[in-house]
Amino acid sequence: MIEDQASSLRRMNQPKQIKVIAVTGGKGGVGKTNITLNTAIAMAKQGKRVMVLDADLGLANVDVMLGLRVEKNLSHVLSGECLLDEILVEGPHGIKIAPASSGTQSMTELSPTEHAGLIRAFSELQSQIDVLIVDTAAGISDMVLSFSRASQDIMVVVCDEPTSLTDAYALIKILNRDYGVFKFKVVANMVKNLREGQELFAKLSKVTHRFLDVALELVATVPFDENIRKAVRKQQPIVDAFPGSPASVAITNLAKQALRWPVPEQAGGHLEFFLEQLVNHDPQMQRDKA
Repeated sequence: MIEDQASSLRRMNQPKQIKVIAVTGGKGGVGKTNITLNTAIAMAKQGKRVMVLDADLGLANVDVMLGLRVEKNLSHVLSGECLLDEILVEGPHGIKIAPASSGTQSMTELSPTEHAGLIRAFSELQSQIDVLIVDTAAGISDMVLSFSRASQDIMVVVCDEPTSLTDAYALIKILNRDYGVFKFKVVANMVKNLREGQELFAKLSKVTHRFLDVALELVATVPFDENIRKAVRKQQPIVDAFPGSPASVAITNLAKQALRWPVPEQAGGHLEFFLEQLVNHDPQMQRDKA
């Protein structure tokens, strides 16, 4: 009985492992933010505590898509005016949003040190969460690379446009060649049907397998759905506004699948979100620190 109580106390004192997923795409207009928000809300509807980081630091739009009022954002955290917990706003089903600024050029030109400062700020977060989903900016800027590398899973959103595939390949290439990232999850978005999504994935896989040392996994095919546009106009997530629609069903299934992805027990070698929690959870690292 005493041993059982001791084991329970040790489990209670262990830092909570937090799942961190970056949603990126290389190109704008592929539906990345829509995938991010609806996946987050679908997870929250399954009882998870979810936070969305709007990592498009100069052209923020997560709060606008949900019709939320924002008073402070990540620029205030970066300047030292407030803590990360102080800028959080609550969205549907209790999800938390860490908003970025909009129309601020300086936020798109952060130094590597400033990127690292924002990422480290999450190690001091007091709000209890299970999942952090990072909605990156489009392109292959240092900002996109920093936030992608700091996440455990990178979800690349593509659609059936040549530029979408070429830009996604460019992003995967840089993360693989320059930073040693070799696992990527792919979402085929706005496709006509499952077959078109699989064909889109096959096109990307063909070129990556030929020139790069990477492993791609198709995790979702989200069909083109007119209800998405209707939901955006209503400033509501499609999983709430039209829960039975094809896109909503696909995103809900994606959320269920993502919650089953394993969380690493130690840092992977990059500057990572919640690095302190990862380090503290690993007994070997604790011995090394001692």
